[in-house]
Amino acid sequence: MGTCMSTDAMGTNGVEKQPSGRKHRKREMQKQVVEALTAEGKRDLVLSMTPGRMVRIGATEAACVFTQQGRKGTNQDAMLVWEKFASMEDTVFCGVFDGHGPFGHLVAKRVRDSLPSKLVAFWHDQLAFMKASKGIEDDQPGIGDSKRTDYGSNVSTTYESAMSDAEEFSSRELSKELSVTEPQPIVIEPPAMFGPWKESHLLAFKEMDQELRMHPVIDCFCSGTTTVTVLKQGKYLVIGNVGDSRAIMGTRDENGCWKSVQLTVDLKPNLPHEAERIKECKGRVFALQDEPDVMRVWLPFDNSPGLAMARAFGDFCLKDYGVIAVPDVTYREVTDRDKFLILATDGIWDVLSNEEAVQVVATATSRATAARSLVESAVRVWRLKYPTSKVDDCAVVVLYLDVNSDISTESSEVDNVGVLLSSPQTSLQSRQDAGTRDEENRRTDSSILKAPKDDVQEIGEIVDVKETNEPGLNESKRHRSLADWLDADESEEWSALEGVTRVNSILNLPRFADGTDRSVGTSKKNL
Repeated sequence: MGTCMSTDAMGTNGVEKQPSGRKHRKREMQKQVVEALTAEGKRDLVLSMTPGRMVRIGATEAACVFTQQGRKGTNQDAMLVWEKFASMEDTVFCGVFDGHGPFGHLVAKRVRDSLPSKLVAFWHDQLAFMKASKGIEDDQPGIGDSKRTDYGSNVSTTYESAMSDAEEFSSRELSKELSVTEPQPIVIEPPAMFGPWKESHLLAFKEMDQELRMHPVIDCFCSGTTTVTVLKQGKYLVIGNVGDSRAIMGTRDENGCWKSVQLTVDLKPNLPHEAERIKECKGRVFALQDEPDVMRVWLPFDNSPGLAMARAFGDFCLKDYGVIAVPDVTYREVTDRDKFLILATDGIWDVLSNEEAVQVVATATSRATAARSLVESAVRVWRLKYPTSKVDDCAVVVLYLDVNSDISTESSEVDNVGVLLSSPQTSLQSRQDAGTRDEENRRTDSSILKAPKDDVQEIGEIVDVKETNEPGLNESKRHRSLADWLDADESEEWSALEGVTRVNSILNLPRFADGTDRSVGTSKKNL
């Protein structure tokens, strides 16, 4: 019997039709997207099982993290604490990431998950280069044999020898300079560990931005994220900053009083050197009439997007006009007076000063709830200072530098709070206990603001707000003191959806003519 073949599948000359070029390209693109998502899913699964890595609300003995969604929609903030980072016992990596734009939440999470591994990879390359440059034999198993942890190889004696050789070389060169007959000014050299880590930061941030440009799913053309990271290794801190998130340190002065030390600079367009770079690249920097104190970055040919920061991952519509992802990398040596670090997104710093944030964390009832206390305090101050504005997303990481001090919490208490904040199977009794602790926290914060102590400074300008009792004034619009907000019942709902947003990271999206090739990401329909 003959074979029956459809005429649709055969050409006029009996040859089978080949798929059109457009369909073939679409099929290949879909295949690449599926492969990319599969690879990212596997990587995320591995990261989720990594010990010492915390990306959700929770607490450990040395750190606590907390985030709260604002009134603008999806929570676009992300945070990370990674203890025993790079398999080193004395190293902790932490950071906060503030996304903006239509897909800012995806950009922030992608940077959070990918940047640390890139940083470690480039750091190992730096150590290997130092090892080769000093002529060390390469017959050892590799970088990472001693100080091994339970979940992987660690930095070996290669790192220690390289660092000691670098320190010896630096001290020898310094001795030569001091041996000159004429007195020479003593220049404080950075620690030997800072050089490799700084170069690793620069390379990792650059590669991360390039990866976002070529990402097959996340459209980063008008979306991006800020990043502030702190790497603590031994007694040194290495800080990397892109954007307007901030890292500060809580320390004590010679009198034992709390004070704040700002570790980063908010890289906004109002800084002269940032504005100069943007203008040299044909970008525009100006503020709108209704917010004269907020400088923004605009395209040279369109009044968009109005980015409120000078550096960011993503935002490729502005990368040719002065917005960069090059981090500002610095270091600092930790002293006995330095007690904790606070990393937070601009939702905190828009309403709280550095000193106020330090006071809230320093007076928290427990280390496990310090980040939560700071976020809740900021949200209440938002309602007080800007009653018609939408509360921004808030994310906080608190890293304690003196884990073994007398104010550290018991491990059982930390574990209980960690389970309370992160586990979906919390028992009813635990929730009732949590409510009791929350109420105690609010009362404690309120008493702190009402009754100043000798060793704790007051939160000045916020406490001095006077309460008005004009007849006919709506309760939601009446001015209230910060203590009233801290004492307010959580069931008292407050909404600013009908109000205005005080400061948006990005105002509007640029419009392009049909057929314009944006050359990054994919269209919104594919998401």
